[in-house]
Amino acid sequence: MVTIRLSRGGSKKKPFYHFDVKDSRRSRDGRYIERLGYFNPGARGGEERLVIDLDRVTHWAGLGAQTSERVASLLKEARKNVAA
Repeated sequence: MVTIRLSRGGSKKKPFYHFDVKDSRRSRDGRYIERLGYFNPGARGGEERLVIDLDRVTHWAGLGAQTSERVASLLKEARKNVAA
């Protein structure tokens, strides 16, 4: 099964996450099929906190990709920000 989930990057105590489309059997930070955006929980000042390509998410969801719980909540936030 294909999933859309977060992959951790950054350094110790300063996380940075990418939205990745992966085979569910792959490890969290392993090989991915496509990278859809990023999430920076420690964004300050003019830095962007959340960037995601919603068109590609819709494409992968149409092909049957499942999202993790955290990704689903971030997508909800991103869609709310686009509508506002």
